[in-house]
Amino acid sequence: MAKSAKPGSLKATVTHLEMTRPPRALAPLPVNLHATLMRATDIPLHFYRYLQWQVGGELHWVNRLRMSDEHLSKIVHAETTRIFVLSVDGAPAGFFELSDLDDGTVELSFFGLMEHVRGRGLGAWMLGQAVSTAWLATPARVLVSTNTLDHPAALQLYQRVGFEPVSQNQAIVRPLADEEILALMKAK
Repeated sequence: MAKSAKPGSLKATVTHLEMTRPPRALAPLPVNLHATLMRATDIPLHFYRYLQWQVGGELHWVNRLRMSDEHLSKIVHAETTRIFVLSVDGAPAGFFELSDLDDGTVELSFFGLMEHVRGRGLGAWMLGQAVSTAWLATPARVLVSTNTLDHPAALQLYQRVGFEPVSQNQAIVRPLADEEILALMKAK
């Protein structure tokens, strides 16, 4: 059960989904887009935080932004973490992160697009790329979670590609304070 909300906190319903077999069909890359998807093998922490902020700032992705460099580095530089960065016309446009869990499960930990490329058909294509990449490890299942603070189309998109809801819970999210945002902007 979620803790009681403090003033300024947001309540969210978290939906946990899983996929137990690879999807049969995936969305193609939209035409007339110059997009690349590359694995970031040793991503600098400042660039990772930039991606987190640009993709998830308005969606209240706060946990990784609040982590110390040491804690964050242990996660994003772990052998079990794979981060892929989307670029459109040579500029960062989104990312996804896969985590290999101990029980033969792959988790799609983060997935999203920056605002300037939303609505151009890239979401379905990039999710297909994320799911295809996850299945390359031949897991027993692939997991993802979303919540009611996420993009309004997120849950439907996950279900359309083949994820099925398995559980829900309530969560409290404490948005970043102005001082935290300013510190992020000043960080190198």
